Amino acid sequence: MRLVLVGPPGAGKGTQAEFIAAHLAVPKISTGDIFRANVSQGTPLGVEAKRYMDAGQLVPDEVTINMVRDRLAEPDASDGFLLDGFPRTVPQASALDKLLADLGTALDIVMELVVDDDEVIRRLSGRRTCRGCGKIWHVEFDPTSKDNICDRCGSELFQRDDDKAETIANRLVEYADKTAPLVDFYGAQGKLVGIDATGPVEDVTVRAIDALRSYGG
Repeated sequence: MRLVLVGPPGAGKGTQAEFIAAHLAVPKISTGDIFRANVSQGTPLGVEAKRYMDAGQLVPDEVTINMVRDRLAEPDASDGFLLDGFPRTVPQASALDKLLADLGTALDIVMELVVDDDEVIRRLSGRRTCRGCGKIWHVEFDPTSKDNICDRCGSELFQRDDDKAETIANRLVEYADKTAPLVDFYGAQGKLVGIDATGPVEDVTVRAIDALRSYGG
């Protein structure tokens, strides 16, 4: 099965991607992993991407898409894959469709993890990171026994800038502007299925796998 996972920041895409990919016995492919692999291996695409990244610029779609093309052409992706974090925009989705057509295949399903903005802010703004060991806690879902002190190493906890409410709000605006249109794009293709991503992680996973079964996954 070939699928894409979409959803706003804080929807739990990374966590669910791991479980779903394991269930389907297909590789989980994220753009972050692809970038790191190409940069660390010094591939021509990695060198080009690093040039933009070092300058604080966005890596052009063409470079990203070529990296994805190379990754999807690897043997482990021949029978299926799960894409997490790509595509992020409708132009990228169009390019992915063309890329897959060139490879003689197509997406089977696009799964949207549905969660409202208030829940996203609640999830992300409650995260606290340990200055010592880097473990992430949550003031509501995974609190420490002492406020702002890590149970693992005793170091101070802090709130990352990315987890502050104003930053999260900006990320949600960007998502609505650039990524949410993918829902209409794939809906028009009849490939979209929405999953309620609220509640315990295990419950969300069950909903996702139940939905995949109806598609033969």
